[in-house]
Amino acid sequence: MNRKGSTSSTSSSSSSSVMDPLSSVLDGTDPLSLFAAAADPVTTAATTDGTRKKRDKDDSSAVGSDFEPWSNKRGEILARYTTTEKLSINLYMGSEKGKAATTGSAVSEKVRTRLEELDDLEEGSQKELLNLTQQDYVNRIEELNQSLKDAWSSDQKVKALKIVIQCSKLLSDTTVIQFYPSKFVLITDILDTFGKLVYDRILSMCMDNRVSLPAYTDKAESLGFCYVEAAILKCNKFLSKMGISECLPRLTAMIRGIGDPLVAVYARAYLCRIGMEVAPQLKESLNKNFFDFLLTFKQIHGDTVQNQLVVQCVEFPLYLTLYSPAIDWILQCIAYRAPEVSVVLLTEMMERCKKLGNNALLLNSVMSAFRAEFIAARSMDFIGMIKECDESGFPKHLLFCSLGLNLALADPPENDRLQILNEAWKVITKLKNPQDYINCAEVWVEYTCRHFTKREVSTVLADVIKHMTPDRAFEDAYPQLQSIIQKVITYIHDFSLLFSVEKFLPFLDMFQKESVRVEVCKCIMESFIKHQQESTKDPVILNALLHICKTMHDSVNALTLEDEKRTLAALINGFIKMVSFGRDFEQQLSFYVEARSMFCNLEPVLIQLIHSVNQLAMETRKVMKGNHSRKTAAFVRACVAFCFITIPSLSGIFTRLNLYLHSGQVALANQCLSQADAFFKAAVSLVSEVPRTINVDGKMRSSDAFLLEFLCNFFSTLLVVPDHPEQGVLFLVRGLLNVIQDYTWEDNSDDKVRIYTNVLHLLSAMTQEAYIYHVDKVDSNDALYGGDSKFLAEVNKLCETVIAQILDHLKTLGKEETLKRQSQLALYFFNTILAHGDLRNNKLNQLSVNLWNLAQKHGFADTKTMVKTLEYIKRRSKQPEMSHFTDLALRLPLQSRT
Repeated sequence: MNRKGSTSSTSSSSSSSVMDPLSSVLDGTDPLSLFAAAADPVTTAATTDGTRKKRDKDDSSAVGSDFEPWSNKRGEILARYTTTEKLSINLYMGSEKGKAATTGSAVSEKVRTRLEELDDLEEGSQKELLNLTQQDYVNRIEELNQSLKDAWSSDQKVKALKIVIQCSKLLSDTTVIQFYPSKFVLITDILDTFGKLVYDRILSMCMDNRVSLPAYTDKAESLGFCYVEAAILKCNKFLSKMGISECLPRLTAMIRGIGDPLVAVYARAYLCRIGMEVAPQLKESLNKNFFDFLLTFKQIHGDTVQNQLVVQCVEFPLYLTLYSPAIDWILQCIAYRAPEVSVVLLTEMMERCKKLGNNALLLNSVMSAFRAEFIAARSMDFIGMIKECDESGFPKHLLFCSLGLNLALADPPENDRLQILNEAWKVITKLKNPQDYINCAEVWVEYTCRHFTKREVSTVLADVIKHMTPDRAFEDAYPQLQSIIQKVITYIHDFSLLFSVEKFLPFLDMFQKESVRVEVCKCIMESFIKHQQESTKDPVILNALLHICKTMHDSVNALTLEDEKRTLAALINGFIKMVSFGRDFEQQLSFYVEARSMFCNLEPVLIQLIHSVNQLAMETRKVMKGNHSRKTAAFVRACVAFCFITIPSLSGIFTRLNLYLHSGQVALANQCLSQADAFFKAAVSLVSEVPRTINVDGKMRSSDAFLLEFLCNFFSTLLVVPDHPEQGVLFLVRGLLNVIQDYTWEDNSDDKVRIYTNVLHLLSAMTQEAYIYHVDKVDSNDALYGGDSKFLAEVNKLCETVIAQILDHLKTLGKEETLKRQSQLALYFFNTILAHGDLRNNKLNQLSVNLWNLAQKHGFADTKTMVKTLEYIKRRSKQPEMSHFTDLALRLPLQSRT
């Protein structure tokens, strides 16, 4: 049909039985526009919504999640098929007559205008963009994709069609042939966009009119329009129930007219892709596309293709790899969900491959497309076919790569496994190109680890070292080498076995780049922590992992991120926790000392070592049941010394405070009294250095709450710490009170009073004849002083001093804006006296009454709390020797807020 005569009412090709669908609109009726104008908007919206949901549901159920989508292959193709040569784009740059018609124009005029614009597709000017880099080309295609969307959204439908057709015609250009697969991906993105736009528009109109594109006799045009019609294939649903099933065979037949085999196979791949999206059940069309390709396979070896390769200086093996994405996709579509025919189909494919000469390309695609179980079961057959392939065509090592990928997913017959490995490795080890070699070795290492012992694994690793060491070839293969390590540790979880693989550690030496070496070390440590179930003292494991951890530690510098430091420290700590020498405590301590010297730049590791050494001291105590011998006493003192020396090297002040306290408790439990005093003195002196604010998860926060928590824990420990004979009564408590007194607190903070109140709890407990808890085999002050009156007098003096400090603070809260805080603290102090004080003392009794009244004075006290407190006092008064609570209850009035 002559497109220039498309405005006539009849076709100029009388031999064609297909009516020109465009001719029917020249009576002035645009079906889409008339339908839009006539349809009731409410009905249309409801129908559209229901239809869309139904069709979307049908579409979503067409292909399952087990089908690998095109989007997964897209990125891989773009990354693999690249070029440094200059590219060109030859595009129609016509007039802007495609802009939307005014609302007042007649429908027939709008249609005629659009048809004239379509004619202008051939008559318009051509613009050729030359000398484009690959990135420039990609950017231009993306701009065209956006232009298509913009034209469509602004109702310039003809302009959008022009863009799509012109882009489709670019697929006939193979001047830079090695870039063709990537070009196909980029152009079909535009086709997909167009197909979706057309389908969504027709679906939104909910019309049942027949639309199609005319047939074209010109071959250059037919490729473009073949792609366009394939892109809108889904729209055939609106023609008839059989629309798609009738259209697919016709498009398949159209592709036979494409002379270039590379262009033709990608056109078939696109048709199969669209076919799988809209009608995956129509397997016959998919099969037909593949068998059509087989019929034209000999064209690849013809003079036309060979001359083209000579002109472009492209090697034939490289040219053959360009077919792989398209053939792989076609075969994947054919093999999808056809288990009952897959065996028959695979057998047929193998027979056809055997009959065809130079069949390596097809053989590779067959191994890539069919399920791994089918390929693995026929591994020896495939190896036989690979051997017969011509080496000058598709490289054999790529065939072995494809076979190896299948064997990594499915197991071959057990009796064939060793022979398969030997046959494959005979080919792999002869490869001269390091990159080809390592790509193959990476695949087959997994097969070796999966089915063989450490002997075979070591042999394979040795061969890799032999090939990759000359000329430092390993520097260009770090990703593959990392993958090999990952596969080895995936299958070998026994680390004593892993490190006994002779060539494993020499293999690690190939990672010369620090960042890569550290990543590999991290992978090994993660695997160890995940799979090592029991603690170990195996010297082989310890020496190897210490070396690996040292490598990670030494990578830390001033520029290392905190997250990375935490990750490395967590891995090293995981290793330290798994090391145990059983009852050989001295050897365990020696290991911790060595680890401290090796990992001194990672603070979390030092913290873990301190905890581990403290645990070691407590385990020694447990073994000796608290009765240390001279040897074990010296050992625990060595543990204590380790902690005392290590703690000052830490930067976090609260970390140091807590570790001093923890280590002091361990020393006390092991009867190391002087060492315990040293820890507690260090903690007391460090309190004065606590800053007003500290960094918590990247945010500055007040330190008062953290200090309050620490001091409360400290007070609990000080109860059982005996006084030093040369330091005086309660020397640690006095020292701590002096530090608290001098510490600068937040202006609006009452934590100082809360701390003093907790000190009163401690002093009250110290006056008891027998303390409520003790450390085994350590005499506390209750045993040392035995309730001596001088000791009690000292405690009372301290109590009076602390109470005075609390009352002074309450007086400072007498301002109007702080009366609520004053009320809360007064009640808090009252409850402390109630729980810990001797209310038979008149002064203390009167103080409690005053505090009760102060809490209610300004109406800030909670009435329910006050009532419950008074009820508690009355209940206490009924207990033996508590009659003085009766008098107290009578002196505590309840005041209403009014």
